[in-house]
Amino acid sequence: MAIRLITIALALVSLSNGYALKSDAEKNKEIRNLKAKVARLTPVEISAPISSLSDKDKQAIKKIIAAAKLMNPIYSRQVWSGNEWLRAQLAKDSSEQGLLKLKLFDQNRGPWDRMESNKAFLNDVPKEKVPGGGYYPEDMTKAEFESWLKGLSEPDKVKAQGFFSVIHRDQEKKLYSVNYSQEYKEFLKPAAELLKEAAELTDNSSLKRFLNLRAEAFLTDNYYESDVAWMDLDAPVEVTIGPYETYEDELYGYKAAFEAFVTLTNVQESQKLNKFSSYLQELENNLPIEEKFRNKKIGSMAPIRVVDEVYTSGEARRGVATAAFNLPNDEKVIKEKGSKRVMLKNVQQAKFDKVLSEISKKVLSPKDQKEVQFEPFFTHILMHELMHGIGPHNIKLGERETNVRMELKDQYSSIEEAKADITGLFALQYLMDKGVIDKSMQRTMYTTFLASSFRSVRFGITEAHGRGVAMQFNFLMDEGAITQNGQGKFSVNMARIQPAVKKLTHELLTLQAEGAYEKAKAMLTKYGVVRPAMQEALNSLKDVPVDIDPIFSLE
Repeated sequence: MAIRLITIALALVSLSNGYALKSDAEKNKEIRNLKAKVARLTPVEISAPISSLSDKDKQAIKKIIAAAKLMNPIYSRQVWSGNEWLRAQLAKDSSEQGLLKLKLFDQNRGPWDRMESNKAFLNDVPKEKVPGGGYYPEDMTKAEFESWLKGLSEPDKVKAQGFFSVIHRDQEKKLYSVNYSQEYKEFLKPAAELLKEAAELTDNSSLKRFLNLRAEAFLTDNYYESDVAWMDLDAPVEVTIGPYETYEDELYGYKAAFEAFVTLTNVQESQKLNKFSSYLQELENNLPIEEKFRNKKIGSMAPIRVVDEVYTSGEARRGVATAAFNLPNDEKVIKEKGSKRVMLKNVQQAKFDKVLSEISKKVLSPKDQKEVQFEPFFTHILMHELMHGIGPHNIKLGERETNVRMELKDQYSSIEEAKADITGLFALQYLMDKGVIDKSMQRTMYTTFLASSFRSVRFGITEAHGRGVAMQFNFLMDEGAITQNGQGKFSVNMARIQPAVKKLTHELLTLQAEGAYEKAKAMLTKYGVVRPAMQEALNSLKDVPVDIDPIFSLE
């Protein structure tokens, strides 16, 4: 680490001296380029009705936000071990270039541009994002890791491949694992204390239980009980805090990143959408896959939560803002309790108003633009989250019990996001045919999905959601379900979209059920790219923000 920091320090000194040698024209060009990159995320104030909370919950939420802020330095280290030091150096540069670079660094939570294939926007750092993040030694190879695993006892192997450990080298260069509770103790211990203080303040028993159990988990790495308590959480303040998603581990997809969502429950919207959860077993029973791959009894489903966001941190605060999420990822909890779907309604509304509406004006014909509406946008995101909970999870290959995540490894995240998207369309069509959803939404659903495809791919195809959407778009184009006219505008072919959606749903669910790593890799290699037709459309969107940059009043 010391050698790396010295190298970065010398590079920054060189970079600083280099500014003096640049001409005014070069400096102005650099400033314009940095401004354009920063402007891809348009600032939007995100608010929620805090005044509706009791006085005790208002006090509690301040403690919770303070704990949530401690997820930021942990996540920074998880992205890259050089992040914290590098940011401190960037903050010392008060020039216009320096301030813009710092802003861009903060948007991406590191020196790599997440919307440009994770390429470095600073000099003298790795040209591309470190695949193993801060979870593994940078010089560690997959072969070395897998050879090391073979020599471990079963409990140590489970720990090394688990969500809540990092891998280091000792003085003899041998690998060893360290639990999160020790690795990030300086942040997790005070975060636990703050959560306990918040638990003392609130009168809501389910929130009190979750906060106390999550505080304990921060110190013990045993997250099961607090995940169960989170599933049962029913409170005005809906809190998600801890290590969850595994996107940052691009080597294996094993390691969970810390994040926090502090939100307020939107009771009226939650009640309206809960009806969908009652159809999940029926949807599972009618998935277009072999019957042997269907779950005879999927885990019980918690009510869908529609919430308004108050504050986010950690992985939830990098690059593109999360519109919804489906947690936990622990297969044991999913099997026993199902998984909770959380819809961030105020964030989704901001994305629709500021981004998607503008995109539709560029990529769709005028007659199709009116079909892009918030209700199908919101409903498809909801169904996307619901679909994470059905289909293959725990699978059996021969006599071996395993799960889809472990088998698909680094391909898992993109395949799972694509599966949730396309199966979401299949499910919505099924519910329309059954009369649960008004069939008048059919055309608006597919057209809004089409417009939203361009929104997602702009996130970058190195990002799981973006790559998954590119795969779907190209597959549907090849099937004739999406067409392009002579003016370069795109449309949905209503005669072909349903069979194409069903076909892709079948292929993705089947390769998951088979744990087919090579098939998944081949599919993403073929389809998970930006082809010329899409690239031309993306080029026309340069003056449209890629996403929102939330500004929270309680920050």
